[in-house]
Amino acid sequence: MTKGFFLKLAADNIRKNARTYLPYILTCILTVAMYYIVKSLSLNPGIEQMAGSSMIAYTMYLGSQIVALFALIFLFYTNSFLTKRRRKEFSVFNILGLDKRHLSIVLGWETVYTALISLAAGLGFGMILDKVMFLLIGKVIGAEIILGFFISSKAVIETVRRFTIIFLLIWVNTICQIHVSNPIELLRSGSAGEKEPKTKWLIALLGFVCVAAGYYIAITTKNPVASILAFFIAVILVIIGTYMLFTAGSIAFLKILKNNKSYYYKTRHFISVSGMIYRMKQNAVGLANICILSTMVLVMVSSTTSMMVGMEDILKERYPTDFTVYSNEPKSEDGEKLFDQIRSLQKEQNQHITNEIQYTFLNFSAYRKGDTFEIGTDSYINMVNHIHILFFVPLSDYNSVMGENKTLNEGEILLYSEREQYDDSVLKLFGKEYKIVQKLDRFIGNGSMAANISSVQFIVVPGMNEMNEICERQKEALKGKDSASNIRQIYAFDTDAEKHEQQIFYEKMRHLIKQQNFNGYSESKAAAGVDFISLYGGFFFIGIFLGGLFVMATVLIIYYKQISEGYDDKERFEIMQKVGMSHSEVKGSIHTQVLTVFFLPLVVAGIHVAAAFPLMSRILAVLNFTNTTLYIVCTVICFLVFTVMYVLIYMLTARTYYRIVSN
Repeated sequence: MTKGFFLKLAADNIRKNARTYLPYILTCILTVAMYYIVKSLSLNPGIEQMAGSSMIAYTMYLGSQIVALFALIFLFYTNSFLTKRRRKEFSVFNILGLDKRHLSIVLGWETVYTALISLAAGLGFGMILDKVMFLLIGKVIGAEIILGFFISSKAVIETVRRFTIIFLLIWVNTICQIHVSNPIELLRSGSAGEKEPKTKWLIALLGFVCVAAGYYIAITTKNPVASILAFFIAVILVIIGTYMLFTAGSIAFLKILKNNKSYYYKTRHFISVSGMIYRMKQNAVGLANICILSTMVLVMVSSTTSMMVGMEDILKERYPTDFTVYSNEPKSEDGEKLFDQIRSLQKEQNQHITNEIQYTFLNFSAYRKGDTFEIGTDSYINMVNHIHILFFVPLSDYNSVMGENKTLNEGEILLYSEREQYDDSVLKLFGKEYKIVQKLDRFIGNGSMAANISSVQFIVVPGMNEMNEICERQKEALKGKDSASNIRQIYAFDTDAEKHEQQIFYEKMRHLIKQQNFNGYSESKAAAGVDFISLYGGFFFIGIFLGGLFVMATVLIIYYKQISEGYDDKERFEIMQKVGMSHSEVKGSIHTQVLTVFFLPLVVAGIHVAAAFPLMSRILAVLNFTNTTLYIVCTVICFLVFTVMYVLIYMLTARTYYRIVSN
């Protein structure tokens, strides 16, 4: 056989299998385009001209790695649909004289055609959309639009390299499947799924336990420090549990219905339950994939959208005042000199101050055991689950800033808890017991504590003597380590200046602190706002981008599922009519089953999102997003929009299904 024969046969195979091959090639093209776009954006020199450029570039780099991993897994998965549908075709070729070596060559050329088309069209499409996406990022983060067209040769080379490896691995995987089977097995593989599946009670039980454990972690994890680690553990458990429940749990449930004689032996129930058992065996993995991808889309898009819409709330939480100056000196001449110099600069620059606060504070980390806080070494898990920040302020400063007139005796404190509530009536520290005379409902705004992922206990002590004593005991406990904290001062103020004027004043303030060698530093809400926009704008872009990628994957899985079910139901349709059922009864039964199976992943995805909500709220709190109401609204809107898209996808793919069944 000549090389031309194999080339022509490979091209004919792709053309004759266009119904299944075309969606696969389109998916490859879009995946290549998406990878190139994100990779090119991470290398685009125009990004360097934007505020927060390093953060945006790094976000794009992470996005490119996610797309690459997704491409490897998903293209492998979708190619398995092609292999499954074509097994009879492979067996016929084998019987007609094409041995497995020749078949491998044909499949190799099919892979080459697919790779060349995908890379050429994907890179071309990606280059066209690359500028559009660059302009979109600029619009999202409010950056100045830079004209010009950029093509990254490095991104092109990296895209070709990665996808060449992926296509090569797909080809190797396909020929391995062919080589381990014989022609008779391949010929019979189309009907191999008709045996009634066995009930795997252990797997079903494990699936339920995994999902329940994931939900339990999501609902009960309170400490933001543990939330991020808990999120990944919960995600892994829910993904594993979802696959087990779809593959084994659904069949176990249907078998329970089948064993219920009074329920099962009714015409409507008999047909639907029997049909669903076979459907779940053949489509369980695909349905689980749809469910997981849908959950990822909903969680990703709703959270990133919430952060983008609620960015002002996040900025206000982290920076309660326009400017903040931290002096690393306690109440001393050096500390007061720094603040006096800042006040002089305010007058020099004609800054109109609308609000200002000044107070002394001490803060350090401790881990909680009941009503006792300790400093020292302990196991990592204990530290993660129980670590707190203790933030001390003298009563005189608290009253001055808050406009209060509270009093405290020795051994008494006022307490305000942030993130994790403190329910005990006393607080023990360094062997001394402090009585909590009042739990406050508000406290002095402090952005540095809002930025800390640990729970914070704000404590008002009677005076500086207690502050000094606690500070010394803390240093003794840490044995003079560099991590020991000192008593410091803070000066914060608001102005009525415009944001660009605030940024200019901030630069002058930083220069002053550096020039005078003051032991302190400053923060500006206006300057930080630029970085926040770049960070959350990058998250939002990647969230929408990856959400679109996952939706595309969902569409393709649904399309292939409809094709697979169409060919399987075509035979069932004929058998049911032969045993006496009318055309309308058969169609109604199959339609009900298809709808049930099709919308099951969406329902389960909605349950997953609801269960993940408490944990996601706490993770967003780590990023200073505390507007739970906005997050709920964004999640509900995203679910409704996704549901509409899901229904439209069903309506479009259902046409292919009914066309196959009708023929």
